[in-house]
Amino acid sequence: MQKKSKPSTGSCCHAETTTSHTSSISHELLCHFPYAVFAVALSLVFLTLFGYTNPTSYRELHGLFHTLHFLHILFAATGTVLVFRKYGGSLLGSLGVGMFVPAVFCTLSDAIMPYFGGLLCGIPMHFHFCFRDHFTTILLFLVVGVVNGIVMSFHDSDGQQKYATTAHFAHIFISAFASTVYMISHGFSDWYQHMGFVFSFLLIAVLIPCTLADVVVPAFFGGMSAKSARARRHGE
Repeated sequence: MQKKSKPSTGSCCHAETTTSHTSSISHELLCHFPYAVFAVALSLVFLTLFGYTNPTSYRELHGLFHTLHFLHILFAATGTVLVFRKYGGSLLGSLGVGMFVPAVFCTLSDAIMPYFGGLLCGIPMHFHFCFRDHFTTILLFLVVGVVNGIVMSFHDSDGQQKYATTAHFAHIFISAFASTVYMISHGFSDWYQHMGFVFSFLLIAVLIPCTLADVVVPAFFGGMSAKSARARRHGE
């Protein structure tokens, strides 16, 4: 009989379930750190190339933020469900986890943390809550992401690994770009004069929420779901 392999998180370092929860978080933060560094750096490069270093042009970025935010939710929902399923999560549980986790952490990374980052620098920021103003659109991207994750969970491990290696950086980059654009388009128009602070703060805003949403939280709930299913089977 072929030995069943241990579930992988689908992350860059593939932490196993045998690691403690605390060490797994630190492990994944270290693995995601290079992705976050390059993603935030590239987002600043693109903004500079697009010419958004002039405080009078920042309002033009509102549309770009929404596009990036919606795509971030799509990628996050897919990745969350995929990891949740890898750790034994049920199909029904995938719906709840796949909707809830991206909704919380994408909002935290793309809007809440950039908003408070501007306030910390003494900038009068405007807070825009997409779940209130664009709920129908966000719900659509969430549903498609969850369905995509469920479909991919039935692929073989090679197919899932292709997603992890090809789409993972794209996901982190979209998150970094969305956070950067939000900060700039909602008040921090003279970001170019504070690039060091913007880079450092956005690195934290991208690294922690994305690591938790991509791997740690869905892996935890997936393991809990699998444990509950085993307990029900043994109780029958």
